[in-house]
Amino acid sequence: MKSKFLILIFALISTVSIAQEKLADKFFSNYGYIKATELYEEVLKKGDTSLHVLTRLGDCYYNNSKSEKAAFWYSKALAYDEKDINPEYIYKYIQSLRSLGEYKEADSWMKKFMAIQNNDTRTEDYNPENIAKFNELAETEKNNVVKVVSLPFNSKYSDFGSYIHNGQLYFASSRNTDEKKLYSWNQEPFLDIYQVKVDKEVDSVTYGTPDFIPSEKLNTEYHEASIAITNDGNTMYFTRDNVGKKNKIQYDKKGTTHLKIYKATLVGEQWTNIMELPINDEVFSTGHPALSPDNKQLYFVSDREGGLGETDIYVVDIEGSNTYSQPRNLGEKINTEGREMFPFIEKDSTFYFSSDGHLNLGFLDIFKSNLLKDESAEPVNLGAPYNSGYDDFAYFKNASEEKNENSGYFSSNRPDGQGSDDIYAFDASFCEQTIKGITRNSNDNEILPGVTVKLINEVGKVISTKETAEDGAYEFKVDCNKTYTVVGSKEDFKDDQKKVTTDNKHEKVTEADLYLEPLVRINQIVINPIFFDFDKSNIRTDAQYELENVVDVLRAHPEMVIKIESHTDSRGRDAYNLKLSDRRAKSTMEYILSRGLAKDRIESAIGYGETQLLNKCANGVKCSEEEHQLNRRSYFYILKE
Repeated sequence: MKSKFLILIFALISTVSIAQEKLADKFFSNYGYIKATELYEEVLKKGDTSLHVLTRLGDCYYNNSKSEKAAFWYSKALAYDEKDINPEYIYKYIQSLRSLGEYKEADSWMKKFMAIQNNDTRTEDYNPENIAKFNELAETEKNNVVKVVSLPFNSKYSDFGSYIHNGQLYFASSRNTDEKKLYSWNQEPFLDIYQVKVDKEVDSVTYGTPDFIPSEKLNTEYHEASIAITNDGNTMYFTRDNVGKKNKIQYDKKGTTHLKIYKATLVGEQWTNIMELPINDEVFSTGHPALSPDNKQLYFVSDREGGLGETDIYVVDIEGSNTYSQPRNLGEKINTEGREMFPFIEKDSTFYFSSDGHLNLGFLDIFKSNLLKDESAEPVNLGAPYNSGYDDFAYFKNASEEKNENSGYFSSNRPDGQGSDDIYAFDASFCEQTIKGITRNSNDNEILPGVTVKLINEVGKVISTKETAEDGAYEFKVDCNKTYTVVGSKEDFKDDQKKVTTDNKHEKVTEADLYLEPLVRINQIVINPIFFDFDKSNIRTDAQYELENVVDVLRAHPEMVIKIESHTDSRGRDAYNLKLSDRRAKSTMEYILSRGLAKDRIESAIGYGETQLLNKCANGVKCSEEEHQLNRRSYFYILKE
C-alpha cells in the first residue's frame, strides 16, 4: 500500500513538472526569458534535469547576453549528453566561453564542434594560434551594414571578374555551351568575355541580358577573362590563353599552356587591333591586368621566376607605343609563399587583391592595402561578408561616376551560388532605421512612463533595453532589412509587443506605440478569462499563463490580500455547477499558492455556480456561446493592499 502511495505521489509531481515546463516554453516563445528562467529553474528543483530544460535555461541567458550563466547551463547540458546534443548548443557554448575570455576551453570545444560539423563554414581554416583574429574577421559582418546580393544573370557555370565602364558591366563566363570544347580542369566550356547593361536608380539596380563583348576576334575557342579599360575607354587589357597563329593554343616544352595579357582598341563599337604585350613569355603565365587611377601603371599577376610564391603581383610603367618598363615585384608586404591574384586599384589608390597566403577565413580572401601610399602598410583582410571559407576574389569598387561609391562587386565560389563561381554585388552604404514609439495605458490611452522596452532580434536575443521617462517615449536605432520585436513591460501591467520589419530605406522611421493593459483596477486584479476543459477543474497551461499575472501582482505588493470568486454559466444542474465552480476556485488558489506565496495572501476561494449571472441566460433561455461565455468567469478581488 505504501509503495502504491509513493508511486501516486511521484506521478503527481511528474504531472505538475510537465505542466510547468509547458508554461515555461510558452513564456520562452513569447520572449519572456526572465519568467521562463524562473519556471525552468522550478522544474529543475522538482527533479526534471532533462536536456530540454538545461538547454532552454542556457538559451534564456544567452539571448539576454548573460554569458556566464549561459555557459554554466550549456556546460550542464553537455555534461548530461555531449554526444547526442544538437551541435548548435556546442557552438553557443563556445561563443559564451569566448565572451568570458576562456579561449583555451573554447578552443577544445571548437575541435569537438569541427569533428561533428565538418561542413560548417564557421570551422573553415580554423587555426587555434590565430583564434582571436579569426573570430574578428568572421564577425565583421555584424559591425558593418553590407548588403550582398547574387547577380540575377549568374549561370550554372563559372561567372566572375566584373568591371564597369560607361554603364556596361564586363565579366568572364563559361556559359557558352555552343562551344564544344571543354576545359579539362572543371569540365566546363572555356571562358569568354561578356557585357551586360547596368541601369542604376536611386534605390535599385537593374541588369540587361548578357551578350558577347562586341568583337569578332577577341573571344576565341580558349580562355579570355579579367579585363581593365583605360579612362578614355579606347584601350582594353585582358587575359587570354597563349593562342598562336590560326587560333591554335601554344604549349611549352612540358606541355603546359600559359596565360598572357593582350590589349585591344575600340574602333567604332568593335574591340579590334588585338596585340600581345611584351611582358609575356612562353614559359610562365601573365594575367589579371589592373590599371592605376591615372593609367600610367599596369598591375598584373605572374608565376615567373624570382617571385616569392606560387603567383605574385607585379607592376610595370606604361611608356607608350606598346612599350613597358621592366616588371617590379610588389614585395613581401603584398606577396607571400602562396597565391596573390586579381589586383584592383581604387581611385584613391587603395590597393585590393586576393590571397591565400595572408591570414584568411579559407582559401582566397580579399584584402586591401595602402602600399601605394605607404611602403610599410600591412594588408587588411576585409572580413565577412566579402570573405568566406571559400574562394573570394575579383573585387571591384564603383568609380566616382557611379551614384553609389560604396558599392561594387566581387566573385566567390561560396556554396549558396548558382554555379561554380558567381558574381555578387555589395552595397556598403550605411543603412540605419529607427523604431520609436510611446508607451501608453491601454484603458485610457494616457502616456505610461517607467516602462521597460526591449528590442529583440529575429533569433530571440535581447539586443537593447530602454526605460521610458515621463513622456513615455522610446527609440532604437536598427539595421535595414531585418525583423525585430519590441516588448514593453511594467509592474502591474500586461506586456505588449509589436513586430517590425525594416526595409532598405536609410533613415526611415517606424512608429510602434505600445499599449499595456493594467492588471489592477479599483479593487480587482483583472486578467484574461481562465479556461477549463469541459467538466474539469484542473488548471490548463493557458490558464497558468494568465494566472502568472496574478502571481506577479501579489509579489509586487507583499501586503496585498485577495479573494477568488469563480462562476459558471447556467448549462447543467444548478447544484453540480455550484460544486464545479467551487473546485475551480480552489484549484486556482492552489496554483497561485504553489508559486511560493503564503496561504494568508488569499482569504478565500469560493465558487458561486450560476447564482450570479451577468445576463439573461438563465435555465431554459436560448443563448449564444459568446453570451454563455460571459458568465463563465473568475474574479480576483483585492481586500487589502
